[in-house]
Amino acid sequence: MAHIVVLGAGLGGAIMAYELRDNVRKEDKITVITKDPKYHFVPSNPWVAVGWRDRKDITVDLAPTMKKKNIDFIPVAAKRLHPDENRVELEDGRSIDYDYVVIATGPELAFDEIEGFGPEGFTQSVCHIDHAEHARVAFERFCEKPGPIIIGAVQGASCYGPAYEFTFILDTALRKAKIRDQVPMTFITSEPYVGHLGLDGVGDTKGLMESNLREKHIKWMTSCKVQKIEDGKMTVEEIADDGSVKAVKEMPFGYAMMLPAFRGIPALMGLEGLVNPRGFVIVDKHQRNPKYPNAFGVGVCVAIPPVAATPVPVGVPKTGFMIESMVTATAHNIGNLVRGQEPDETGTWNAVCLADFGDSGIAFVAQPQIPPRNVNWSAQGKWVHWAKEGFERYFMHKLRKGTSETFYEKFGMKMLGIDKLKATKKTNV
Repeated sequence: MAHIVVLGAGLGGAIMAYELRDNVRKEDKITVITKDPKYHFVPSNPWVAVGWRDRKDITVDLAPTMKKKNIDFIPVAAKRLHPDENRVELEDGRSIDYDYVVIATGPELAFDEIEGFGPEGFTQSVCHIDHAEHARVAFERFCEKPGPIIIGAVQGASCYGPAYEFTFILDTALRKAKIRDQVPMTFITSEPYVGHLGLDGVGDTKGLMESNLREKHIKWMTSCKVQKIEDGKMTVEEIADDGSVKAVKEMPFGYAMMLPAFRGIPALMGLEGLVNPRGFVIVDKHQRNPKYPNAFGVGVCVAIPPVAATPVPVGVPKTGFMIESMVTATAHNIGNLVRGQEPDETGTWNAVCLADFGDSGIAFVAQPQIPPRNVNWSAQGKWVHWAKEGFERYFMHKLRKGTSETFYEKFGMKMLGIDKLKATKKTNV
């Protein structure tokens, strides 16, 4: 019997546990360790922040499904991973030994790197359900006394889609409240151009994003570095292509939401050979750590170098389908290892993204996510908003049922030519 521990139960961790159950042997033990016993559908947080969703609408209690799937479930945060000892130290003093560990912890949000930044400071966040609920209260208060709004992403951020989504969702919500004419809006980002997304664009995301911002009367500033944030004021540096400071501006706001940079969680920080200096897990093409071959990484916690040099640091996003491709490859590879075989599957890291704009949206497909690509496509329309709502219901259903991929999903993706695993030629030895 092998014992496989999954650290984290977010998008990657929960699906990871389900796929492992389908790929390892019946006698193998799977344990999920997570700080939060309930899963919250993070892509819906922008809707929560304007009152279009409540916590209960996007929450799944994982314990009953994990039990049904014969997966041990420990809702206690990890204090420290000890890879040399093959054990996880928990915050309650327990230690859990393992034969294999899959790190799917997600990130720590680095609000502390900028003075006055984040929910504990003067800006809002949609990175967590608690933040989104806080942002909703602040938005309701803002609507009683409208003023300027700033939305965007700070230096080092690697998740840009939600910033664009929330910008246009706010625009829709303000129009419905009939106060949009009282609210100047500015999109401020570390990206070198609008629609870069940390991916050097996908299809015509630059043109589509710029067109939508112009149409909605939203100004934008790119290659920006946030110096500090005070109550009602954000000090921003505009950086030239050569890295010099082009201008310093003090931007007033009555409401602001800026996405932070990410880093690894404290339980992983400083583990040389396992994580990089920022705390992200180092993996090879099989999602396996080179120094600790019984350790794997999936999801936002994985180290991926930037696509290209930019005037302001810009990270690479890990989108939902890309994470699921990591999960599928990892499940297959651990299934091989427990049977005495070598890992032989590689995730495609293809990206399929639906960005909701409140009453419209933009969809893109990048195969693979990191350029150069075989497929580089983007489009927009009202159908994206409906598709995003449909995907929310579908994904929540998957988590409640304890399945990683339904027949319909597999068939649909196959018809579209979107695969999770790279085609490889395998030799029987």
